[in-house]
Amino acid sequence: MHNFPDYLLDGYRNFMNARYNGERERYRVLAENGQQPQTLVIACCDSRAAPETIFDSGPGELFVVRNVANMMPPYEPDGTYHSTSAALEFAVQSLRVKNIVVMGHGRCGGIRAALDPNAEPLSPGDFIGKWMGLVRTAAEQIQSNDVMTASERQTALERVSIRNSIRNLRTFPCVKILEERGKLQLHGAWFDISTGELWIMDGKTGDFIRPDVLAI
Repeated sequence: MHNFPDYLLDGYRNFMNARYNGERERYRVLAENGQQPQTLVIACCDSRAAPETIFDSGPGELFVVRNVANMMPPYEPDGTYHSTSAALEFAVQSLRVKNIVVMGHGRCGGIRAALDPNAEPLSPGDFIGKWMGLVRTAAEQIQSNDVMTASERQTALERVSIRNSIRNLRTFPCVKILEERGKLQLHGAWFDISTGELWIMDGKTGDFIRPDVLAI
């Protein structure tokens, strides 16, 4: 039997001695009353882009679903397994979140793979390749742009993918209805790992801008 990683146990001890000890009452209330987060964040499973860390969130504040390249598939009630759609359904229908944020990030490995025409499947199942098919059309269009550098093409697809996911969110009846009623807001964000900058998508134009509060 393999030993549980020591660094995880050390981290847990630090958590118990510091954060949990300082927020013990908050955890108790959350345990008794359940969670009531106001925001669902659809984020990438990249270890460098954890929403709870980036937004300095406490327990119970964010409902987070993470997948490769922070993508939202379209509404497809086909009887197969849809983990991201299930998380969305729970967040919107049960938790009644008021905001959904699709948060992408720079240097995303999934996006890089989508732009590489010579990328080889990592396994016979090619799960990542099939998943990244959600942005295949956009990737092919961006690949054909000879003026842009490789890093510019990657940033472009990272942001186009966010807009694509927001369009897919609106294919879900529950999302569309609640947004039209003004009870749910959809947002896009892009985090630059190398600088720590957060860029917010303008809901009207689709452009990504840095909030003035961050331009200090």
